[in-house]
Amino acid sequence: MCKKIDRLSVCFFIQKIGMEKLKMKKCTIGGQGVMDGIMMRSVEKSALAVRKPSGEIDLKIWKNKEHTSIFYKIPIIRGVFSFIEMMVNGVSVLTESAKMVGLDEEEYEPSKMEKAIAKKTGKSAEDIMMFFAVVIALVMAVGLFFVLPTLITNLIKGSIKSSFLINLIDGGIRILIFLGYMLVVSLLPDIKTVFRYHGAEHKTIFCYENDLPLTVENVKPQKRLHPRCGTSYLLLVMVLSTVIYSCFPWGNSMLLRMAIKLLLLPVIAGVSYEVLKLLAKGNHILVRALRWPGMQLQRLTTAEPDEEMIQVAIVAFEAALGEKSPEEIEQMRQAFAAESIMQAQQAEEPEERQDNEEQA
Repeated sequence: MCKKIDRLSVCFFIQKIGMEKLKMKKCTIGGQGVMDGIMMRSVEKSALAVRKPSGEIDLKIWKNKEHTSIFYKIPIIRGVFSFIEMMVNGVSVLTESAKMVGLDEEEYEPSKMEKAIAKKTGKSAEDIMMFFAVVIALVMAVGLFFVLPTLITNLIKGSIKSSFLINLIDGGIRILIFLGYMLVVSLLPDIKTVFRYHGAEHKTIFCYENDLPLTVENVKPQKRLHPRCGTSYLLLVMVLSTVIYSCFPWGNSMLLRMAIKLLLLPVIAGVSYEVLKLLAKGNHILVRALRWPGMQLQRLTTAEPDEEMIQVAIVAFEAALGEKSPEEIEQMRQAFAAESIMQAQQAEEPEERQDNEEQA
């Protein structure tokens, strides 16, 4: 169980950078890179498309829950609830994509504790596992980007008298740790693939926004850096946390300082959400300047996709958008799968001929 939860927690923490809200011509579409695929989310439904090892594209579509709670309408508070929802949905689609691509084939036997919790709460063992994955992801994020900078800054605070300067140093350390973390994980093979799908997602959305037919030929030349990418959200949290924490004196108690940071985290998450919504609405030179750091961060969190990745992005986008009939989506999925299988067979033929020649 621990191994599965750790993998889900790390992967979820990575995929948060790929989570985004993008204002389209007539609807709002959210996207997320997953294991060998992409999830697209519109207001009404979501679509998860995954490229299987066989070359086929597995597709799952489901209706989204309506936001009837008043909390989703109150500024700042809605940002906190949206963030929590994003985390839960993120772990869920990551788990599902791993199953679809065949990375999670071993049977999982729930522990006694899981069975007891499941029986008491009425939830399945898988739901309990996802809950723990979300909790571990949160603990990792808080520990790495908030507790660790505080510990480091506390070591040097004796030589600095200005509380404001100490807070700036603390924020600078936090941002450096964040950038370093992103740089390291971008070198991992599995994460590289997720980032390439992230790039395919951006290109597909750009193609749609430019009012072009969603074909591989039209999507491929589009930009992979999108001005409304959710990558900016984490960076906003890092920057705004520095600003907000600077309003409080450092003090002598490190535990009190950490407690203040943890209590203010929901506020920072909510404010960051509202700022991101504002930055997505305009294209003024000041807005573009504020978006620039997040755009540059996308050079780490996106990469150039291949044609097969673009095909997966197109299928997921069209399925979530809902403008095509189920029959049209199925025809598209089968056509892309047939093309991928044919290309794989053509690539194997020269290798087979070479093996036969060597044996002869």
